[in-house]
Amino acid sequence: MLFKHPNGFWYIDIQTESGKRIRRSTKTKNEKLAEEYHDKLKHELWRQERLGDKPKYLWDDAALRWLEEKEGVKKSIDADISRLRNLQQLRGVYLHEINRNMIMSIINEKNCSNSTKNRYLSLIRAILNACVREWDMLDEPVYFKQFKEAKKRVRWLKPEEAARLLNCLPTYMALMARFNLATGLRQHNIFSLKWDQIDFLRRTCQYHPDEMKSGEPFDLALNDTAMEVLVHQVGKHPKYVFLNTKHNPVLKLNYKLWYKALDKARISDFHWHDLRHTWASWLVQNGVSLYELKEMGGWQSLEMVQKYAHLDNENLHTQAAKIDNLMTGTCQKNVKTSKPMDYSLISKGLDKVLNIMQ
Repeated sequence: MLFKHPNGFWYIDIQTESGKRIRRSTKTKNEKLAEEYHDKLKHELWRQERLGDKPKYLWDDAALRWLEEKEGVKKSIDADISRLRNLQQLRGVYLHEINRNMIMSIINEKNCSNSTKNRYLSLIRAILNACVREWDMLDEPVYFKQFKEAKKRVRWLKPEEAARLLNCLPTYMALMARFNLATGLRQHNIFSLKWDQIDFLRRTCQYHPDEMKSGEPFDLALNDTAMEVLVHQVGKHPKYVFLNTKHNPVLKLNYKLWYKALDKARISDFHWHDLRHTWASWLVQNGVSLYELKEMGGWQSLEMVQKYAHLDNENLHTQAAKIDNLMTGTCQKNVKTSKPMDYSLISKGLDKVLNIMQ
């Protein structure tokens, strides 16, 4: 059966010999093309039931199965739902008809950054791979390259800049920001912090696996600064640690107040998450190893903290100086020169550089 919807598109309504009913849009307003689609689909369904041909599945079938299987398992399932809603061009398309050119054309039309485009591609790839490897909905995977992304930024504040920011923030936000600078926690781990996670005797804060981005349990060691903030908040709410001006739990960042404080503090290009970068940068600059930083910040691998390695200048100078002991006298013994090296010239050159920099 073929009928026209009020929206102008033709729809099919087919019942197979086994009693299965299929009702969907032909995605065309042309009656002749709709009839061709109807006849083709009816023939394919007949071959599947009579001759045992492998059934063909739509992208919709795969997307729905993905959401059903990942519900309650994948922490970023809400992000997947949002992205699938923005992939309407794939609705009603058979999986075997999806190719690299189609996918890249859809993603290229999106007005977003390369990193966001890659998130879409990663989701599409994961679903198509599951169709091949797990669900037997597709015979061959689809290969495509991701977009080149800019290197991840590491924006951090100097202590005096951080002090200015704290002074410009509303009291409740300043307390959370101070706690963030003291602990390096992610934003949602601070906003959702509850009193039953705090152990004052052991000076620790405990997070369960479902509360952490890594999916692993995490015990945070609380320093004096963090303890001072917690003591200040005691008694304000029976369940949550941080409250807004209306004495309600803080569910999300007030961007209006945040940007107003940044402007007043004369700080630009700085996000709340950069407080975590600031915490990590300060630790590395004060001799904390990358391995220790990984453990303190709840990262899963050393690669995730490698971006802070260049900030360990003091340690690099210490390590570089070790070569001096090995090379003392080596140049004089093995290199023939007409006269000894005048190190005073080097010293004078360094003085000139320092004067210019000042």
